[in-house]
Amino acid sequence: MAETKDALKILNRIATRQARIAIIGLGYVGLPLAVEFACAGFSVTGLEVDDRKIEMINSGRSYVLDVPDALVADLVDRRLLSATGDGAVLRDADAVIICVPTPLSKTRDPDISYIVAAVDQIMCHAHPDMLVVLESTTYPGTTDELLLSRIEAAGFQVGHDVFLAFSPERVDPANPVYGVRNTPKVIAGATPACLNVAMALYSHAVERLVPVSSTRAAEMVKLLENTFRAVNIGLVNEMALICNKLGLDVWEVIDAASTKPYGFMPFYPGPGLGGHCLPIDPLYLSWKLRTLNYTTRFIDLADTINTQMPHHVVDRVTEGLNTFRKAVNGARVLILGVAYKPGVNDARESPAFEIIRLLFQRGASLVYHDPYVPHLEHQEFHLDSVALTEAELEAADCVVIVTNHPNYDWEWVTAHTQLIVDTRNALRGIAPGRARIVKL
Repeated sequence: MAETKDALKILNRIATRQARIAIIGLGYVGLPLAVEFACAGFSVTGLEVDDRKIEMINSGRSYVLDVPDALVADLVDRRLLSATGDGAVLRDADAVIICVPTPLSKTRDPDISYIVAAVDQIMCHAHPDMLVVLESTTYPGTTDELLLSRIEAAGFQVGHDVFLAFSPERVDPANPVYGVRNTPKVIAGATPACLNVAMALYSHAVERLVPVSSTRAAEMVKLLENTFRAVNIGLVNEMALICNKLGLDVWEVIDAASTKPYGFMPFYPGPGLGGHCLPIDPLYLSWKLRTLNYTTRFIDLADTINTQMPHHVVDRVTEGLNTFRKAVNGARVLILGVAYKPGVNDARESPAFEIIRLLFQRGASLVYHDPYVPHLEHQEFHLDSVALTEAELEAADCVVIVTNHPNYDWEWVTAHTQLIVDTRNALRGIAPGRARIVKL
């Protein structure tokens, strides 16, 4: 297939690293990606709506734990990385990558307003020989229905003068092994020429590229990955409930089952799903299939189980307090960890919110500590992290481990606590000391 003049122009700029890259959204996905492209020698500008993030990046500071300040400062000093709130930067961009949030609405339907806003902003400054890539997780058909249609309505011919691709993000915050560069990247183009241009760009930042046949297929890949995890976590969460009914230790059962060298993959229960992906992405697929008159029964059932886990945690708190002849109403409860996973400062969709809400609803006096999350905002409460001291632990009627951050000293915690509800098996192998331990 002969390349068009515009394709050859952008391919040449990519090959010589003259291509200017704009990334819309400098969050946990956009910033690491921007840094990787900048490290490869490209000039990268992040387009952000958060003035605090813009100021931090331009002053050489990072707000993403996986991205060191020193690296950001070096790239900024070398004029390879910058941030702005001015959409006019898109006018000079050769490639624009969309990394905006895709949350759920209040009715738990997809909220694609951030994607729509990003595309509308791009189209105000679109020009020939531009590559547009969507990385935000969404339902199959989004790239065709929202991006391709808008680009063509503006008078461009996709695959001829403007190039369009979808490449789902695969960022795993706090993962010490896999980052942007060494995590295989799925890519699909709206046309073969689009795929060729997108592959050329990402080959500079990612070691292994995985092309698929269509943007819909690539969109489905991301949803399959996270639905697989969500459904299996739903299964093991139900096993935790079953083991509790039977008086068994679910962690012991999982450990023993994991010794089978084939046909079993361990997943672990917890207080509920959290983060930017697992509680949300499967519901994008569920919503899409409802429009096609199909019920995603596995997804819906797993969602029901996972969203009920905070209630189970609060029930375990109640049972634990009962052994001390205390009620939840009036009890002082200390939550340890509110981030959605260990070692991150992201509390989005964390089950801690629902656990705290339910405990407040039952009359508990509640405080929390998290070394990564100093403030917790919810429509029903605002809390600040307290200092974790012996006095705070000893004053608590119950300590609930929601997030097992790596810097917690669990032996010290158990030595100064009377009752601990451990939702993460954080105290495995730790002598209970004076504490009574209640497992999930």
